[in-house]
Amino acid sequence: MREAVHRNRPSARDASAGTVITTGTFDGVHRGHLAVIETLVREAERRRLQSVVITFDPHPLRVVRPEAAPRLLTTGPEKERLLLAAGADRVITLPFTSELAAYPPRQFVEEILIERYGMKELVIGYDHGFGRGRSGDVGALRELGEELGFDVVVVQALTVDDAPISSSRIRRALEDGDVVAAAKGLGRAYAVTGTVVRGAGQGRALGVPTANIALPDPEKLVPRSGIYAVRATARDQTHDGVLHVGPRPTFPGLPPSIEVHILDFDAELYGETVTVAFCDRIRDVLAFDSPDALVRAMREDIDAARRILGSGGGGCKERMG
Repeated sequence: MREAVHRNRPSARDASAGTVITTGTFDGVHRGHLAVIETLVREAERRRLQSVVITFDPHPLRVVRPEAAPRLLTTGPEKERLLLAAGADRVITLPFTSELAAYPPRQFVEEILIERYGMKELVIGYDHGFGRGRSGDVGALRELGEELGFDVVVVQALTVDDAPISSSRIRRALEDGDVVAAAKGLGRAYAVTGTVVRGAGQGRALGVPTANIALPDPEKLVPRSGIYAVRATARDQTHDGVLHVGPRPTFPGLPPSIEVHILDFDAELYGETVTVAFCDRIRDVLAFDSPDALVRAMREDIDAARRILGSGGGGCKERMG
């Protein structure tokens, strides 16, 4: 079995006095998750204990129901970074295995949360469930708390447009290409990070150079095919841009791609890491009769991106928290 991965904030409180813990998948680290983390941090500070998030890799459905496992809103490193940025002292990623999936709630609480990580208080969301069959719901955990001597704090649902925020709801928005709705739930623009690789060179040949992005994790969800106004971060600087996601029907035989044209930027980025935040969708991917027609459309896309980003940036107006 792989060892648990531990990440700590440099200023993390010492855990020797005990911990306040929350546990869950936290895919997306959306605004509902952030409400749980805010409560976790507040409770830990009140009790002068360390705030700890325990999460899992891979996604539990990848083990218990592989056919239902979703694409990820956040890869492991992205999730750990976001949870620490939200204020948690420590993020622990447990390897999720069939053995762990079979733990009843009591065993998970006693052996892992209390004995291994010193839990004095548990913070959970209103719909939380863990242990075999997700049987460790709020009622069962409160009973265990009374018996085993830890407190349970429940965080109520956070809603957007009269519906609770959830990772599945955000996934559906991204699969529809509605990156603005996804950003409302996340509290930030949805983003992908990858390495710039050499492509076919069509963009540069057409006078609109693009950086082709290879994602490191095949489980990372990519929004619906289309052309998007984006903000691209490279070399610690953020620039406006236009992103193509999906097939390239004007050039039969070329594979689908993720490629970004960074506005007013012409440096080589091969081998470098680029993060792209999706601000708004401009249009579908279309087949054009000629390269000249494609270039005209690309110029119109650039103008549209400048208007979107100049007027606030759609989903890029959202801020985490």
